[in-house]
Amino acid sequence: MNKPSDNPADPFKKALAEATKVMADDAELSVTYSVDPPGLSGDAVRLPQVTRRMTRDEVLLARGTADALALKHKFHDDATHVKYAPPGQMARDLYEAMETARCEAMGAREMPGTASNIDHKIAEDAGKRGFDQITAAADAPLADAAGFLVRHLATGRDLPKGADNVMNLWRDFIEGQAGETLEDLNATLSDQREFAKFARQVIDDLGYGDQLGEDPDQDDQSDDEAEPDEDEDQDSQSEEQSDSEEEAEASPEQSQEEQQDQTEAQVSLDDLADEEMGDEAEMPDGDAPLEPPPPAPASEADPNYTVFLPDHDEEIRAEDLAEPAELERLRAYLDQQLEPLKGAVSRLANKLQRRLQAQQNRSWLFDLEEGILDAGRLARVVANPTTPLSFKQEKDTEFRDTVVTLLLDNSGSMRGRPISIAAICADVLARTLERCQVKVEILGFTTRAWKGGQAREKWLADGRPQQPGRLNDLRHIIYKQADAPMRRTRPNLGLMMKEGLLKENIDGEALEWAHKRIVARPEARKILMVISDGAPVDDSTLSVNPANYLEKHLRDVIAMVEKRKQVELLAIGIGHDVTRYYDRAVTITDVEQLAGAMTEQLASLFDTDPRARARMIGIKKAS
Repeated sequence: MNKPSDNPADPFKKALAEATKVMADDAELSVTYSVDPPGLSGDAVRLPQVTRRMTRDEVLLARGTADALALKHKFHDDATHVKYAPPGQMARDLYEAMETARCEAMGAREMPGTASNIDHKIAEDAGKRGFDQITAAADAPLADAAGFLVRHLATGRDLPKGADNVMNLWRDFIEGQAGETLEDLNATLSDQREFAKFARQVIDDLGYGDQLGEDPDQDDQSDDEAEPDEDEDQDSQSEEQSDSEEEAEASPEQSQEEQQDQTEAQVSLDDLADEEMGDEAEMPDGDAPLEPPPPAPASEADPNYTVFLPDHDEEIRAEDLAEPAELERLRAYLDQQLEPLKGAVSRLANKLQRRLQAQQNRSWLFDLEEGILDAGRLARVVANPTTPLSFKQEKDTEFRDTVVTLLLDNSGSMRGRPISIAAICADVLARTLERCQVKVEILGFTTRAWKGGQAREKWLADGRPQQPGRLNDLRHIIYKQADAPMRRTRPNLGLMMKEGLLKENIDGEALEWAHKRIVARPEARKILMVISDGAPVDDSTLSVNPANYLEKHLRDVIAMVEKRKQVELLAIGIGHDVTRYYDRAVTITDVEQLAGAMTEQLASLFDTDPRARARMIGIKKAS
């Protein structure tokens, strides 16, 4: 016999897994519990972990997440979804949010009990993202608001706190632009194909039609028009074949060789006809071929920002820029350069880890009606037996579901001690945060050439057109992906010591690239730290464009990131004041202060007291 489990949460987890399979209408569905972000992948569902304490919030979140994922598995078809998915980022976000709302609304109609469970999941997510604190529509995510509105209209249920705030901030705008389309919501809800068309129309009504791409139904119409012609051809071929057979029966004296000659001649004529038709044979009759859709803008933050030739830009892993032996040698050189700083850096890392773990282990909610008995308050019961017992629960800390991206300036002005200290600090912070279950991604940015590369050569060959936009080839380097363990990627940071790697810096596009990567992560909280030593500089671009061309784009990207509030953005300037660009920034005058600044900046982000956080960072928000 199997030994019974001593974990009181196991019976609940088993029951929830079985209920999830029934709701998803899939007995083969695999259900697991993990500290990793919940999700659905094929026939596998990953739910949030339920500890042996089985707090009320844990149970409700697990049930709500299980219901939401089970309904998506039941009512969602990936092939249909992909067919109608728009290519533009904002349009895709709207499309995804509305499809999620559709699946949850279908569940609420067929199984009303799922609606209240999913409300707890929505409330949890809204609380983590600070939706109840938003006061302006510009600061609220439009995609989430559209999804909330679809769910509200389809079910008639009030939304949880925070979610209702985001929806109401955008509701007048959405209904003003897409009110007529929204009247068809209930008629399309049960048909994913029709709902996908409905969602694309809403996206067009909201002003993002340029991100929808081509109409996916247009190809189907072309195929349908081509089918009758094929049928006619087949009929005519059948008739010809019948005639031939009749002639053969009527003329038995005709030899087999003559029939074979006729067959070969017919095949040759058919081949010749196909060659004469050429490409026209593949074109459908009727309309001329559609023009390709206009290219997407080079930057979401500024549609007027242009790139002359992006063909030679590269996003590359550090291990692809050097052989493993060279990376090991460069890493050893980096460690040798920073030997005198090891003691100070280690002390700072230990300080950061102690602060994070102290919050992780000592964050409690007191005076609750259920949870763990609070022995510290038993004296009140002894003094007055009518006093009810007091319970406590451990509170989930913010950083348990967090990802941090470190974006390092790899420009030539960082050469020497600044880049060495930046590399070792990124290494230490990544290892420290990894021990605290915070995932870290390390990125770098530079260009492939000095004073323009192949983009500038093409510009010269084209006769030097006016206002060409960015005129150099980007190199964006991935030193460590968020999911990769630090022990495997440690040698990659030695690449920063490679001679000839550090060139120009185009900060705006690098920040937008890092922002897109971190936004795509599943973690609830996202932190992006930029380490740079000044303004963006690229001689080839600035010599033929306005002097503030790259600086303006950087400001526009920062404004976009801070306005969307999907990511917490902060910056450290080495020797230059970056507070004129970033709302939350600090400037250090000595590169040896970088380790302390990075540590204190990150540690302060996990302080629950905003005043303590402000004191630690030493930053005042721009008024």
